[in-house]
Amino acid sequence: MGSLPDVVVPDASFWAVKEIDFDVDLRELQGQERLDVFCGFLRVVGRRLGKPVLMVSEGGDHSHPLLGFDVETDQVVLLADPLVT
Repeated sequence: MGSLPDVVVPDASFWAVKEIDFDVDLRELQGQERLDVFCGFLRVVGRRLGKPVLMVSEGGDHSHPLLGFDVETDQVVLLADPLVT
């Protein structure tokens, strides 16, 4: 599995057999470079498991992911509509 810089250090929780939860402090994802590192993390996990990896907001509804790794396209994709103000 690839290595990641110190920018993202998720806190993993194993609550269910088919689910791994990671806590990510979004304040650590400021800027494109750090976002790219996080997307790389999602990609590494998804490729290794051969499964989609979804990001939902804390306490959010798991049926409405925000971002995720798509196994078929081998890409991290935006899954929620961006907020426009």
